Order: sequence, then structure tokens, then C-alpha cells
Amino acid sequence: MSRFYQKIVRPIVFAQDAERAHHLALALLATVSRDELLCDVTGKLLGAPSLPVDLFGLKFPNPIGLAAGMDKFAAAVPVWERMGFGFSELGGVTRHAQPGNPSPRMFRAAAGEAIINRMGFNNPGADALARQLRGWKKSGRWPQHPVGINLGKSKVTPLEKAAEDYVYSFSELRGLADFFVVNVSSPNTPGLRQLQDKAALDEILAAMQEVQSPTSKVQSPGRSPVLVKVAPDLSFNAIDEILELAAKRQIDGIVATNTTVERPKTKDAALQKIYAETGGLSGRPLREHSTQIVRHIFKQTKGKLPVIGVGGIFTADDAWEKIAAGASLVQVYTGLVYEGPGIAKAIVKGLIEKMEKAGVRELKEVVGTGKVG
Repeated sequence: MSRFYQKIVRPIVFAQDAERAHHLALALLATVSRDELLCDVTGKLLGAPSLPVDLFGLKFPNPIGLAAGMDKFAAAVPVWERMGFGFSELGGVTRHAQPGNPSPRMFRAAAGEAIINRMGFNNPGADALARQLRGWKKSGRWPQHPVGINLGKSKVTPLEKAAEDYVYSFSELRGLADFFVVNVSSPNTPGLRQLQDKAALDEILAAMQEVQSPTSKVQSPGRSPVLVKVAPDLSFNAIDEILELAAKRQIDGIVATNTTVERPKTKDAALQKIYAETGGLSGRPLREHSTQIVRHIFKQTKGKLPVIGVGGIFTADDAWEKIAAGASLVQVYTGLVYEGPGIAKAIVKGLIEKMEKAGVRELKEVVGTGKVG
């Protein structure tokens, strides 16, 4: 599947504008999602073997997840499981619907196996997403794997009212997903990364914690795990300040990392031109640095705060590296674009082979060990 995609399908896809190709692919997957026969065929072709992980009180059929940004409108919720993913993260979603930044706003750096985007949280808004999710649940097509939602701040909301924005979306969507990720690290919403400051983030998390408290006036569907997504451009000291909030604000985990505003050095003129575009960079160039951050978080928390590793994961080797550094789960986005729809199946099969070679029975035995696969 991977070779066929890379040799036949990808050149056709890459001949189109990056965002247009994304929309076409998502439209196709949305069609598949609404047809049980097509879903079954997809599952037979792309379904991954079992490699279970228990985390946050949830059961993940395998550790490979779909990262936020791929399905912001919850258009294809059922199909991600059939494509072999052990979990999916929808969004980012904001309180208010918003179109995002002007186009063009997504660019492929094919020679560097990277993508630059400045989408700007284009999404239908929390109310519309809630209606879409209720529709999927009512249809009986809800996936068996855990589904998360990435929460962002609306562009029109002042920074000083950010907590209200996150709480509204969180309250509206609780009970419709299995976990939530507080995104204060996207580089594409003006001022958003200022919310990674300890005091500002504490205010957001405190407000969300109150919603989940037993004394809350909000009708409770039970406590939802809450994670925080951090930028790769933070210093280790800044990351440590976020980690200090973990126990106080009941942070269940860290997603490391978001896209980067840094650019790799290259002598390739065509790459230099693409890298000059404003936005967050994801893909191969981010792999090593995001792994360093995963390793730092695992070390600082002594492995007690779960980490979802994101950044430059294309193969089982890449996933193993993140897991050995301290990630309990991993996510892909750019790897899916470059490797194709069989990526989850290929990575899970590769991880199982590596585990057999290393003589380990459960993936958790690898987490944070630094073992080379």
C-alpha cells in the first residue's frame, strides 16, 4: 500500500494545491465514513493488528493516533479507526466559528518531507461540532477507539478572556469525546502562545477544573481527561513551569509537540523559498527536537505524567524513538500525507516486530527506556 501510494497516488495528489488536496481527501473519507460496506473494505485493507495501551482510564487498541488538524469538522469520524488508528484527535475547535487565515495557507516542502501551515484554527465552532458529533453517535457509527478533541481560542476573544472561551467549548463538548487537549501552542493565532505562560495557563486550567468539580453547576457526564499541548519552541524552563501545574490542576498528560516556527538550514533554493513562508512547520525536520522534549518531560516527571509524542513520525523507527524517549502514545499528521493511508498499520506491525526482537511483551516496557529499536 505504501509503495503504491508513493509511486502512483502521491504524485497526483502533490500536483494539486496542498489545502485543496486535503479537502478532497477529507471529502472522500467522509463519504467512506457514511457507508458501512466501504468502511468494512477500508478496515480489511488498512486495519492494524492489536497492540493495546491502557492510559487515562481509556483502552487504546494501538498507540498510533491521528493528530489534530486533519479532521477539524469531524467529517470522517468513523473511518480513522478503520484506517488502523488507535485513537483520533478532532479539531482544533474554538468557541466561535471562524474561517481561519487567508489562502494560500498550507505549503508542502516535499524535498524536506515537511508541511508549513498557517491555517489559523479554521473550524465550525464548538456548537456546530457538538451537533456533528451527536449526529455520528445517533447514527450508530461511532468508533470503538478513543476520540479526543483539541480546544483552541477564538481569534476574536481577547487573551484576558481566554479561559471563558476554552470553558465554553469544553462544557459544550464534554460527554461527546473521551479526552480533551488544551491547545495554547499553535503559532497561527495572534498571541495564543502567550497563554503558555504559567499564570495564564493556570487560569484556563483552573476554570476547566471547576467545570469538572463535584460542586459544579454544570451537569456532569463524568470526569474527562485533560491534556496540554506544548510548542517545540519553548525552553526547558518554560516547559518545567507548565509541568508544575500538573498536580494542582489535574493535568492528565502532555502532547509534545505542536508545530515549530523554526526552520532547518538548507542550501536547496526551492526549499528555502517554502521555508520562508510564515506558519508552523511539521514533519521530518521536527522529529529530533520533539523527541528531546518528550525525553525531558519524562525525566522531569519521572515518567508519572503521560506524554503523547508528535513530530516527524513516518515509520516504526520514528515511533519507537518517541516511545523509548518517554511517550506512551504517538500521533501522526504529516507522515500520513507523505506515507499514505497505510501508515498506522505499517507502524504498528513494525513496533510489534521490534518488541519481539527486544524480548518485551507490552509496549509500556519500552516507554522511557531509551532502548534502540
